[in-house]
Amino acid sequence: MGGAEKGKAIISAVRPGSIGAEVGLEPGDVILSIDGHKLRDVIDYHYLASAESLVLLARKVNGDELEIEVEKDSSEELGVYFDTATFDGMRRCANKCTFCFIDQNPPGLRSSIYVRDDDYRLSFLQGHFVTLTNLQKRDWERIVRLRLSPLYVSVHTTDPDLRQAMMGTPAARHIGEQLKYLSDHNIKMHVQIVLCPGVNDGAALARTLSDLAALYPAVISVAVVPVGITRFRTALTPMRSFAKDEVLALANTITHKQHEYLRVFGTRFVWLADEFYLGYNLPLPAISSYEDIPQADNGVGLAVKFTTEFKQALGAASERRVRSQPISIASGRLGACVLAPAVRELCNRGADVTLWTVPNKFFGESVTATGLVTGSDLIAALQHRKLGSELLIPQVMVRDTFRGEKFLDDISVDTLSHELGVPVTVLANAQAIVQHFFS
Repeated sequence: MGGAEKGKAIISAVRPGSIGAEVGLEPGDVILSIDGHKLRDVIDYHYLASAESLVLLARKVNGDELEIEVEKDSSEELGVYFDTATFDGMRRCANKCTFCFIDQNPPGLRSSIYVRDDDYRLSFLQGHFVTLTNLQKRDWERIVRLRLSPLYVSVHTTDPDLRQAMMGTPAARHIGEQLKYLSDHNIKMHVQIVLCPGVNDGAALARTLSDLAALYPAVISVAVVPVGITRFRTALTPMRSFAKDEVLALANTITHKQHEYLRVFGTRFVWLADEFYLGYNLPLPAISSYEDIPQADNGVGLAVKFTTEFKQALGAASERRVRSQPISIASGRLGACVLAPAVRELCNRGADVTLWTVPNKFFGESVTATGLVTGSDLIAALQHRKLGSELLIPQVMVRDTFRGEKFLDDISVDTLSHELGVPVTVLANAQAIVQHFFS
């Protein structure tokens, strides 16, 4: 339900006591139009529903159509929610990027894993990175007219020839004028660069950063993230991981550029993903250097954010008693680098906790992100281990589905618990971990 039928704004929930509830809207009802305008997405819904006076046409679950007149303050919401952000379908990616992670997925995963979304609306609403290669004239005009800002843009390189080669489409060539158009119309952007060794690094990266910096403050932040390579890449364009000396040089370059941008702009502007530091045993920058951590969801600054919040939460728990029963924590390799000092602190406070680093056999051991650890990886690594009274796993490993919390390989948390013979608890953040250990 909830918008699964293309073109239909199907209500999934109505807040009790809201205007929507008062006028009789219920889950399963369809909003056909507001003031005669059909809804393409929740952007249309919020824009049209913000009026003080509106006429809403709805179709009830039983098929009856109702015309509802609403008078309200412009700040009041109808209290209606949808399961999907786009009612007319999701814009799919038509690029053929040489570094695409989805192309490196094995068969047999749940269908959502293979979805290549490239929808500017999800960029604005949910922070999805888009390439801008599939936008039509009306899309650009709508972005400007409705002030859909900030957007999250996958740039990779500003060299037209190189971007076309990397993304496999002539449409990728126009990124320079596209970014300039958004900048000229005061649309803010967060940018990511998926860095591929020997492809868009070195001089190409220097050009890209220079071009992006010329668009500040429209371009708010730039994240440089490493290309992901799985064991299923064999039939694709050859791609290698970075060598440590390359990462050292890259880190020095970015640090130098940060000093330059901080002096000129008052912000460091560009950051490396945590994976560059953790994966190559480099010291993480101080949390202050990440400013307001503008690309945390892109894996930039999360490690030091976790460490800082853990220390704060542990300090606040100084007078509380620690749980005595033995407990295990499981993580991927990068996450374990961050969790290890936290586990030592817990043990120093009297906790009986063991950290298990789980290799990624599913995608290949070169894939070290904790969010890509699967249920089968956890079972293979931990099935015959002494896990104590409980196993804790980070929330980034699982996704909420209508059938419960599931890993990427469609194994549920309940199945994992059954296979390992211990309760499994999913914890969201550093505060949740500390709270779990202290009564």
